[in-house]
Amino acid sequence: MNQHHWVNNFIEKTRDQWIATSDKIWENPETRFEEYVSAGILSEQLERKGFRVTKGIAGIETAFVGEFGEGKPVIAFLGEYDALSGMSQKGNVAYKEKNIEDGNGHGCGHNLLGTGALAGAVALKTYMEEHDLKGTVRFYGCPGEEGGSGKTFMAREGIFDDVDMALCWHPGPHTGVIASSFLSNIQAYFKFKGTSSHAAASPHLGRSALDAVELMNVGVNYLREHVIPEARIHYAITNTGGISPNVVQANAEVLYLIRAPQIDETKEIYERIKKIAEGAALMTETEVEVIFDKACSNYIPSKVLGKTMYESMLEVGLPEFSNSEQQYAKEIWNSLTANEKNNAGQLVAIANEKVNIPSGQYLAEEIHPKYESNAVVPGSSDVGDVSWIAPTVQCMMTTCALGTALHSWQMVAQGTSSIAHKGLLQVSKVLALTAIKALENKDIIESAKKELLETLNDTPYECPIPADVQPSKLK
Repeated sequence: MNQHHWVNNFIEKTRDQWIATSDKIWENPETRFEEYVSAGILSEQLERKGFRVTKGIAGIETAFVGEFGEGKPVIAFLGEYDALSGMSQKGNVAYKEKNIEDGNGHGCGHNLLGTGALAGAVALKTYMEEHDLKGTVRFYGCPGEEGGSGKTFMAREGIFDDVDMALCWHPGPHTGVIASSFLSNIQAYFKFKGTSSHAAASPHLGRSALDAVELMNVGVNYLREHVIPEARIHYAITNTGGISPNVVQANAEVLYLIRAPQIDETKEIYERIKKIAEGAALMTETEVEVIFDKACSNYIPSKVLGKTMYESMLEVGLPEFSNSEQQYAKEIWNSLTANEKNNAGQLVAIANEKVNIPSGQYLAEEIHPKYESNAVVPGSSDVGDVSWIAPTVQCMMTTCALGTALHSWQMVAQGTSSIAHKGLLQVSKVLALTAIKALENKDIIESAKKELLETLNDTPYECPIPADVQPSKLK
C-alpha cells in the first residue's frame, strides 16, 4: 500500500474521533492562555494514543507537547485551539444569532486547526510504528495565537530549538499552500494617568488622561503618511476613564498593534509611536506608562517543504461536497454583503493575489497552484517565530463557503458543519502525507534546512518579546 492510500485509510477509519474532538473544542471556546478545557481535550487524546505528554511548557499553563519516538529527525505539528472574545454564534445556521451574549466563539477555526494537526501527528506516529521508522514526532499545543503570540513565548524558552521541520495549517474558504510571508508585529498598552476634577466647577485643576489618549491617536494617524506602505497600525481604546462626562478622566488606556514586514521595521515604528505618546503626555501634563504586551516575527515559508506539501495536496485532493453542503454554502454566500462577495476571490492568506470565482460557485473547486510566492500577507502569526528556528510549512484547506471572512459570525457558524469536518479530515491527510514523505526522504529535510540557513544569511533568531514580559490573559 502506498503512502497516500495508507494515510487515507487511517484517517477515514478514525474520522469520528477527530470530528468529535473538534466539535467539543468548538463548544468550549476559550480565549488566550485560558484554554484549559481545550488543552485538556487534546492532551488527553495524545496520552490515549501513546504519546509522552508534558504540560505547562515554557511556563504557560495551557501549553503542552506530546512526543513519540526518539532521535532525529524531529517533526513537529503545531496545534492552536484558542477562540475569540465576543464571537459567540450558533452553529450550522446561515443567520447571525449568538449562543451566549458577550460569549466567545471560534471565529478563526482553531477548533479545526488543533484537531487537524493532532490527527496528522497521530497518523505519522502510527505509520512510524507499522513501518519501523526512526525519528521523533511531536504535537505542540500552542495557546494564545489570537493576540497573545503563544509560540513566540515558547520560542523564547527554546521549545523549538531541536525541531527539524514544522507543519501547520489554517481553516478557510480556499485550498493551497500558504506561500507568502506574514508581517511581524508588536502589541503594547499605553496607560495615561492624570488628575480628576469637576469638569464644570474646576476644570483647570484637572489633567485629562482621555485627552492624552485622543491626542496620541491623532498623532499616530498623522504618522501613517510617514511609514512604509506595507506597515499597519491598529488601536483600541481599552479604558476611557469612566462614563461621567462631568469628571475629568484621571485614567485612560489605549492598546496598539503595530505591523511591518520585518521586525526591525516594526520596532522602528513602535519607537516613533512611543515618542508620540510622550508628546501627548507633555501636552496634557499627564504621565504615560508603556506596557509591552507581545510580539511576533515575520513568517518565512519553506519553499522546499511547500513543494512537498503541494504534491501531497494534489494526491489527497479536495473534499467532495454533497448537494446539501453546496446548498448550505449558498445560504452562507447569500448572507454576505456585496463587498464581501466581490472580495471572495482574494487569496490573501495563500499568495496575496486574486482569482476569479465563477457565478454560482459557493465552495472552492481547485487547489491553488503556487507553493512559493514573493508576496507579503497583510496579517501576522506567531508561526513566524517557529519558521526562524526550523523549516516551516503551512497550508489552507477549504472548511467554509467562499467569501467567508475569518473572525466573522459566518466562520463560527460553519465551524461544526459537515463542510468543516470534511476539510478537517482532508487536511490531516495532507499534513501526515507531507511528514511521511520527508521522513522517508531525508534529503527533503536537509534541503529545507539549508534553504533556511541561506535565507537567514547568518542572521540569528532573536525573540522580539523582551525577557521580562510574560504571557497575559485578556483583560
